[in-house]
Amino acid sequence: MTIEDAEQYHSWRNDVDVMISTNPSLDFYSLLETKAFVEGVILHSSSSKSYIIQDKNTDKAIGITSLINMDHKNRSAECIIDIGEKDYWGKGYAKEALKLLLNYAFLEMNLHRVSLRVFSFNERAIHLYTKLGFKQEGASRQALFRSGNWHDIIHMGILQQEYMTIED
Repeated sequence: MTIEDAEQYHSWRNDVDVMISTNPSLDFYSLLETKAFVEGVILHSSSSKSYIIQDKNTDKAIGITSLINMDHKNRSAECIIDIGEKDYWGKGYAKEALKLLLNYAFLEMNLHRVSLRVFSFNERAIHLYTKLGFKQEGASRQALFRSGNWHDIIHMGILQQEYMTIED
């Protein structure tokens, strides 16, 4: 990701349809706030790496994936993904991007563990994460209020040796 991606990221970050299933706060941000976030948190962080997901055929930016809260001493990180372009939902881009991110995390960075958090109502994401080898490790019960109801935040993780034995 570069600072030039900030405006595209800003459009996804302020799209409720995109963020309702990934962002607990659902806040709206000014372009200035987004640029400051990209500059300070994404680009100059020593504990995260973020990448724009592009359509290989058109080079169109369609989402973002990141390793955050990287702990080099304990060889762990948390991963996140957002497909911001709705036309690309349900077409396998998230799976491909996460596989590339996990390959990087486990094969290049030699991480031992990657975790994630997912909202309990996001069944498609839970299915994808399970298919990629993530295991549910726990839940923060009724930690998220959406559409008039309380939902759990599910904690999932995968270990390097588990990922290495996954068959596509």
